Amino acid sequence: MARTKEFDPDDALQKALELFWERGYEATSMADLVERLGVARASIYATFGGKRELYLKALDRYLQQGDVVAPLSQPGPALPAIRALFDSYVAECLADELRRGCMVVNTAVEFAARDAVVVAKVLTSWAALETALAGALVRARAQGEIPAGKDPYALARFLLVLLQGLRVLGRADPDPRRLRDAVDQAMNAVQI
Repeated sequence: MARTKEFDPDDALQKALELFWERGYEATSMADLVERLGVARASIYATFGGKRELYLKALDRYLQQGDVVAPLSQPGPALPAIRALFDSYVAECLADELRRGCMVVNTAVEFAARDAVVVAKVLTSWAALETALAGALVRARAQGEIPAGKDPYALARFLLVLLQGLRVLGRADPDPRRLRDAVDQAMNAVQI
């Protein structure tokens, strides 16, 4: 007869996500996971696989939390939706007392090009954000919110880089003036 799991795998995955998000992959040991999850090492391996597999599952969970790009595809003026997205990034940076930053950005920095599966998840996330920004900017150009000569795809790439840069600066030094000034300048650049 199979034994019943003595822990909630969903709760354990959430705890693993939080630990990886706080410390990163390399700085999190299996002993740290055992302690934080309150689950025996053998149970972690049996349920999630090894540390890397658990990290991938935690990253997937992080990526599924909230749809930040949905407001960009709503009808109506596009620039206010883009501004709201930037403002939400700044607000998250300023409210992040643990300075965890963005797990996607943290993953990109930590893994760089050494794990193709992990990097693919990061790139897929960024591509979705860039595509949503480009769609909003195409709409903004069609609605006369930005000059007709502006390339919405180049602007989307620019804004993607700025958004990820906000995450890095927000983790290292969340200076509200620096972050808000960057957003103001980005929105000015889009409209000129």
